Amino acid sequence: MNKNKYVFAQLVEFLDKDKFRHLVDKYNGNRYVKSFTCWNQLLALMFGQLSNRESLRDVVVALEAHHTKCYHLGIGRNPIAKTTFASANQNRDYRIFEDFAFFMMEQARKKQATDIFKLKGHVYAFDSTTIPLCLSIFWWAKFRKKKGGVKAHVLYDLEAQVPAYFHFSTASVHDSKAMKYIPYESESYYVFDRGYNAFKELYKIHLHESFFVVRAKKNLQFKCIR
Repeated sequence: MNKNKYVFAQLVEFLDKDKFRHLVDKYNGNRYVKSFTCWNQLLALMFGQLSNRESLRDVVVALEAHHTKCYHLGIGRNPIAKTTFASANQNRDYRIFEDFAFFMMEQARKKQATDIFKLKGHVYAFDSTTIPLCLSIFWWAKFRKKKGGVKAHVLYDLEAQVPAYFHFSTASVHDSKAMKYIPYESESYYVFDRGYNAFKELYKIHLHESFFVVRAKKNLQFKCIR
């Protein structure tokens, strides 16, 4: 009989449970909760992502198939109903998971810290990716006439190779509109694609005493002064 921990349970050990509990208390995440806590919800969402599930029902069915292992995975003894899972996703404060994600990303960056470019500040790349959604369900995420979606705008630490920040918007929002949410650091470097060639936002980077690299548009009019 194999007595070793499951791979999923070993991954969960890297999570700071005390920090997550503090955030749950801060946003009253477990108020009136009997069994399906925020921690159970987080692990169920992680299980769905890592096992490449395509829908909420798909996650619930996969967990039901492994219900004898759920306790050892940390998800809990009780089976998760689809309505309970959906209600938790809709009603619980998203900031619990957002703040915890930022915290874990920062911890990962500290452990992966390197100095590849030999520069004073960090070097970041900023870009977005579109996540398609079913328009009949996610009506608020209308992208085109018959298509829905959201954009994940990600600030990526090129030296640590770990995301440093992210921002979500509807897919119809232009990439450059997300630049105002970037937490700029002085003496750091920011690399952008051509879609981020917005002078007002790039000038803000200059005001933060930082630097940027961006692809120029074909019709760019400029004069080199030094």
